[in-house]
Amino acid sequence: MKKPILGVIFDLDGVIVSTDNCHYLAWKKMADEEGIPFDRTINERLRGVSRMESLSIILEKATREYSDAEKEAMAARKNGYYVELIGSLTPGDMLPGAMDTLQMLKKKGIRIAIGSSSRNTPIILRQIQLDNAFDAVADGNAITRSKPDPEVFLLAAKLLGLPAENCLVVEDADAGVEAALAGGMRVLGVGGAAQNPKATFAAASLEKADFNTILN
Repeated sequence: MKKPILGVIFDLDGVIVSTDNCHYLAWKKMADEEGIPFDRTINERLRGVSRMESLSIILEKATREYSDAEKEAMAARKNGYYVELIGSLTPGDMLPGAMDTLQMLKKKGIRIAIGSSSRNTPIILRQIQLDNAFDAVADGNAITRSKPDPEVFLLAAKLLGLPAENCLVVEDADAGVEAALAGGMRVLGVGGAAQNPKATFAAASLEKADFNTILN
């Protein structure tokens, strides 16, 4: 018998709010300073992966080797640029359907959480005025393994007080779909992940998602 969905865990970037361009511009600035080729095609490979893993992908195009200390400094520099950019986010930057979905789930008594690899999750939630909207927040500050490892989603489920099998993850990246499934959860793929054949459910965006069917 199929277990009921009692909790929904949302990825943040690309699901609730789009910070993709902020990430791109920050990485682009850092890469340009280092003379490393970087474009939006490469940027697509960074979706849903950690900062250091993203840097490793970017450095594939580098013409020299970088020490661990240099890599840490580069990642920190990129994050500084990114934090500057997300400082201008407002509630108006929430993606279509995000607020309506959160309100609908709350009315149905479904518990909601954030499951994001980003260490900047608290800043972003504060900027878009959702810092008190979720029953639980699991982010990059509390995990040691990023997606496709399921750690962040398993932590979110634990914080919600729910078994993984009673949770639905909403993700826009393939790495997140893999993580949710690895954690024993169902997953709604939106955005880029809507094309992932492994996703349990799919919709172009939260605005297009049929939660009446998903939850029943």
